[in-house]
Amino acid sequence: MTFCRRLFAGLLACAFALQPLRADDLPELGDVAASDLSPAMEKLIGRQVMSEIWRDPAYLDDSDVENYLNVLGGKLAAVSNDPGLGFTFFAINDPNINAFALPGGYVGVHTGLILAAQTESELAGVLAHEISHVTQHHIARQMYQSRQVSMVSLGAMLLAILAARSSSQVAGGAMMATQAGVASAQLAFSRDFEREADRIGFDTLHQAGFDVRGMGAFFGSLQKATRLFENNATAFLRTHPLTGERLTDMQNRENAVDYRQVPDSPEFQLVRAKLRAMQGTPLEATKDFERLLKERKFASEEAMRYGLAEALLRNRDWARAEQEAQKARGGKAGSPMVERLYGEIRLVRGDADGGLDIYRRAIQRSPRHQGLLDGYAKALLATGRFAEALRFAQEQLQWRPESIRYHRVLAASHAGLGHITQQHQALAETFVLQGLTQAAVEQLELAQKAGDADFYVMSAIDARLRELRRQLLEEKKERRNG
Repeated sequence: MTFCRRLFAGLLACAFALQPLRADDLPELGDVAASDLSPAMEKLIGRQVMSEIWRDPAYLDDSDVENYLNVLGGKLAAVSNDPGLGFTFFAINDPNINAFALPGGYVGVHTGLILAAQTESELAGVLAHEISHVTQHHIARQMYQSRQVSMVSLGAMLLAILAARSSSQVAGGAMMATQAGVASAQLAFSRDFEREADRIGFDTLHQAGFDVRGMGAFFGSLQKATRLFENNATAFLRTHPLTGERLTDMQNRENAVDYRQVPDSPEFQLVRAKLRAMQGTPLEATKDFERLLKERKFASEEAMRYGLAEALLRNRDWARAEQEAQKARGGKAGSPMVERLYGEIRLVRGDADGGLDIYRRAIQRSPRHQGLLDGYAKALLATGRFAEALRFAQEQLQWRPESIRYHRVLAASHAGLGHITQQHQALAETFVLQGLTQAAVEQLELAQKAGDADFYVMSAIDARLRELRRQLLEEKKERRNG
């Protein structure tokens, strides 16, 4: 419920900041040019929702999982109908089987869905489906089914969709809080939109080189599970209504394509193992992996050893964790995820130089793996190498200027070096990215008082503070007008 209340407040703030939509006719399928909700507006709405999600405990702040989803999703987005849209994929720590698309290219995936997918092509099929909802602007177009639609209604609809990820009762409460007729119509995508997402998603899955049977296999498994538990449909099926006609259409498309077996990537199995290692208590997770290894119930021994090492690390059994990580490496450098874990274990065992060397060598082989990069930044801070951490964070922010993680590293590095003014300056940017303008202003005011920076830094702080104060006044005015 906390997630929903906070999200709704953020959506309302965004809604009041924007102009109401005109009462135009619903565009034809595929015709998004007539939509009043421009791509820039969709991105703004999506970013506002994300500012709420980033602050919520349900958001899984794990760069290994996030890196994998963005690599997998990036392959699909690259061959989608709108490859230049700019997608961001992220994980929600929730056992419910669900995924959701937001305006502007933000796609959330529940950890329960990743664990439920039996193959990487099944997971890719769901992502391709969600990508198609975005590229076809289904959320924007859905709003045109009502003649009296405002941005407040759009906020309510988004809240209902996200609330439904865990509880249909919560979703019902969210809809009652606004225009119930409008919101209830928007909770689930229409059958036309679902069929369109199926068709375009199927083509995307095929062009990206995955097994096209993955989409139908996953949806079919959900439908069978729902039949077994008639009143307990998954959150995904509540927001993406599945019909026998849709499954038949998927099967017909599959039959028209020659069968080609597509193996799972090692990262698919590693991510699933990591998520499984997060479940339950550390001891329960450890025993779970020990049982699976003993019974030889796994698709990848490397992933099982890696998962056991993660569980042992949670259980603070450093020695055994290192042994299992070594086995996962197979006597040589392993995948980026395995190397990140191995470096982390070496660090907690007191071998700072050895752990950092593992990170550096792995980054040379995989220079864009976010799990490695983030792990290395944390390792530099943990070992007191603040000047090096500062340079590294500045380098990363050149190509990821909106990374909350690296603004935090920047702040911690400045703090470690005694740069109080710049510490507050960096913290202010983390709050800006989280949609907390008041907190950002307060940090810059503290920066002004610290008095340990040169003229150029202070000039930049003064200019930024004036900008944010104007923004804060506008936000307060919008709330009063709302």
